[in-house]
Amino acid sequence: MASDAATPASLRVYGRRKGKPLKPLRQSTLERVLPRIRVAVPDGGLLDPRSLFPTRCKDVWLEVGFGAGEHLAANAAANPDVGIIGCEVFINGVASLLRYVDAQKLDNVRVYDDDARRILASLPDRSIARFDLLFPDPWPKARHAKRRFIGPETLDLLARVLTDGAELRVASDDPGYVRWALQHLTRHPAFTWTATGPSDWRSSPPDSAETRYQKKALRAGRMPIFLRFLRIPRQ
Repeated sequence: MASDAATPASLRVYGRRKGKPLKPLRQSTLERVLPRIRVAVPDGGLLDPRSLFPTRCKDVWLEVGFGAGEHLAANAAANPDVGIIGCEVFINGVASLLRYVDAQKLDNVRVYDDDARRILASLPDRSIARFDLLFPDPWPKARHAKRRFIGPETLDLLARVLTDGAELRVASDDPGYVRWALQHLTRHPAFTWTATGPSDWRSSPPDSAETRYQKKALRAGRMPIFLRFLRIPRQ
């Protein structure tokens, strides 16, 4: 477990910051590309997410914990008129995403390599049109449940920054995490579940790229669950 000692307890970053040393080519790509697309959260005031991209975006999406980046990169390639901000503290995952960004010349991707709650707190109301949280660490021990991203405080932040009708997607192959996410999301007054039957949560959305964690779960015989919620329009 890694944490930032200088950060208030409620905003400690849990999980690995670094893994195996990066290979020279990947390290070089990281050093060359990340400074150009890294997002800096302002000390005061709000961050206009559309201003991060060189051309006017139809919408801005946010993916938290993008892992190796294959899902985010596929979304960026398929939606060139959408700006996508990816949040990931694991530097090896950031380096993996930057391979795709560099090779495919994806100018509609930006990276925030710190606690996603910080950037959420800095975003204006109704500024994000889609939010993805795919296969997060389930933190299965009861004493670690507070580390899970889905929770009342974070959902309040998401309710504020999501546009009316924005989609919130959560995927997990851990039954405990799925129950936890459903419990919190169905209780929150700002969100409504789109599912009408089992087939709606047992299959990934048709426009969703398969992640390595999804493939790993299937190889191990675990059934991934895909939850899709909508931000209820304000009155």
